[in-house]
Amino acid sequence: MAAGPGIKPRADGAPFRAGRSARNYAHLAAERLGLDLVDVTYSGATTAHLLREHQNGAPPQIEALDGSEVLVTVTIGGNDAGYVPQLMAAALPRFTRSLPLLGPRLRELLDADARQLALTEVAVALATVGREVRQRAPRATVLFVDYLTMLPPSGASAPPLSEADAALGRHVAATLERLTGEAAVQTGCGWVRAAQASATHHAWSAEPWTTRPGLPWPGRPAPLHPNAAGMRAVADMVVAQAGLAT
Repeated sequence: MAAGPGIKPRADGAPFRAGRSARNYAHLAAERLGLDLVDVTYSGATTAHLLREHQNGAPPQIEALDGSEVLVTVTIGGNDAGYVPQLMAAALPRFTRSLPLLGPRLRELLDADARQLALTEVAVALATVGREVRQRAPRATVLFVDYLTMLPPSGASAPPLSEADAALGRHVAATLERLTGEAAVQTGCGWVRAAQASATHHAWSAEPWTTRPGLPWPGRPAPLHPNAAGMRAVADMVVAQAGLAT
């Protein structure tokens, strides 16, 4: 969600699997604020990849901090909760849930109890992220940036998702939004409320900031991820809240 997979052009020197765009919100905000950017966003990252685990050979993202930072932005937690994977699973034909190898994983992603358990763990992980980032970057303004809204409000259809699957997605999204805000308060970080600001710009709206489910195509924003307009909107929010001279 922060990396910007599929938004052209790719960031120079970024690992291919990172899906890192040179027009993601971090790049756009850094340009506006006149900051030198170190971008370690990586598609598919979890809080563990941010804090302690390598991801496809890339070191934990927090190791990029050296204490010289004036601004740190963090978007994380969705992959821990299975947010986009749940929506991707919901968009597949229903018969796939009965396939021998794929079916069990899809059913787990679409299981409300499993998603709730994952969200419970996310709450602790987000607070840990906030504390450790502030410890490593004590001079910086640290901003948690939550997720752009992808689904329309309850009662509006989101084909090909069923209403039950879309409702679960809304619950995961709303809980991630709340947990991000709570972690920001607990750890003295700021909170950029992208979800709230994008409620009328969901993927099924007339002016979407995110993309609908589908197959990934080269040169297009990844399905169920921000598009270029969404990244510009989030960058505007970051700049407005950073408290730095432009």
